[in-house]
Amino acid sequence: MEFIRQHIEEISVISDSDWDYFSSKLVKRVFKKRTVFLKYGEVENHISFISRGVVRLYLPKELKEKEVTFGFSFSNQFISAYDSFLTRVASLYELETLCETTMYSISYTDLQDVYHHSQFGNLIGRLTAERLLLLKSKREQSLLNETAEQRYVNLFKERPELVTIIPLKYVSSYIGVTPQALSRIRKRIC
Repeated sequence: MEFIRQHIEEISVISDSDWDYFSSKLVKRVFKKRTVFLKYGEVENHISFISRGVVRLYLPKELKEKEVTFGFSFSNQFISAYDSFLTRVASLYELETLCETTMYSISYTDLQDVYHHSQFGNLIGRLTAERLLLLKSKREQSLLNETAEQRYVNLFKERPELVTIIPLKYVSSYIGVTPQALSRIRKRIC
């Protein structure tokens, strides 16, 4: 778990006692590829830090081909259905692993306890909120200001290894085009 501390300490130094208290609340969770670990209608009970893997955020539909992928989280990033986590209201979307994924999670109850007993808890809460807000803002700006081709190029410029991990049907949904349109985009680029 030291890698989590290193990641956080890129932003702020953590006392050993705060780290020990916080890390004692973390639970390692390992999910197989294609595991939906938060389902539509469930209340999100964790904030997690992905140590290895990729998670897809999507709106489920009766017909799987109509699902809408609106986000991905990768190694060394926080993941949560944060709106559900904060409000304690059922999630309107799902979280699914795209490959075997390992994450370290803290429950809502344990995080509240950390908030009350350490300065560090507030930092974790703020960092998570900031990261998730930035992702949402970046996504909205991308949809408003970029072409589908630019969104495709940017996704794989940021994470080139994902070409082999993320199925193209999820990529097309994420960038807001049909799989056929994505195929045309890929032909133009290659």
